[in-house]
Amino acid sequence: MGLISKDTFVCLDCETTGLAPETDQIIEVALVKFSFEQIMDSYETLIDPQLPINPESIAIHHITDDMVKGKPRIQEILPKVIEFVGKHIIVGHGINNDIAFLCAAAKQHQIPCNLHAHVYIDTLRLARLYGESPINSLEKLRQHFNIAEEGAHRAMSDVVVNIEVFKYLAHRYKTTEELLQRLKSPIMLKAMPLGKHKGRPFSEIPVEYLRWASHQNFDQDLLFSIKTELKKRKKGSHFSQAANPFSEL
Repeated sequence: MGLISKDTFVCLDCETTGLAPETDQIIEVALVKFSFEQIMDSYETLIDPQLPINPESIAIHHITDDMVKGKPRIQEILPKVIEFVGKHIIVGHGINNDIAFLCAAAKQHQIPCNLHAHVYIDTLRLARLYGESPINSLEKLRQHFNIAEEGAHRAMSDVVVNIEVFKYLAHRYKTTEELLQRLKSPIMLKAMPLGKHKGRPFSEIPVEYLRWASHQNFDQDLLFSIKTELKKRKKGSHFSQAANPFSEL
């Protein structure tokens, strides 16, 4: 790893039958090997999941059962995907989820796979660090940076947009090492990104909800932000009790 502008990365995206890596299947995968200066190689394929695609997923990616019928099965293309990634750093938006799907498929078909131990850069977390886009979805970031639209929400079109978003978000870092070092620390979020309090600043969310949320399986940035707010509330209540001698009466 050296200058970020000279390093080679692999951007990766999967479309799936649903949201659960343990029970759902990959139906499309796209990968592009790139540097800041050029696209070096690409690979994409539809995949026959051998089970029906969830209608909610079809509404997002518009990949139907007919489109994947007779396409290669995941066990046929996984070795090529793993080989394509090689030792390069993986880039993706919420990339943990794509890696989880690939690793679950590899485990299911007893294919050697160490992608879970691979160095990766999540552009969702980079966007949180950047902090100037009101919403950090790939589509909103595309609009924010005036990146040309690539058409449907399909694996390769998402990868092409993701690469451009990554370049905008990463240009403030001189080396890849510097960027990776920063991503080791949790990032403070400005507002709740999901659930019934979505979009609200943490300071406005009821304490009972924050306490419940602090025990959920959320990502490190969200848990850090929730716990930081809970600490602030605790300090605040201690301060008001200390300042008011009658607070216990």
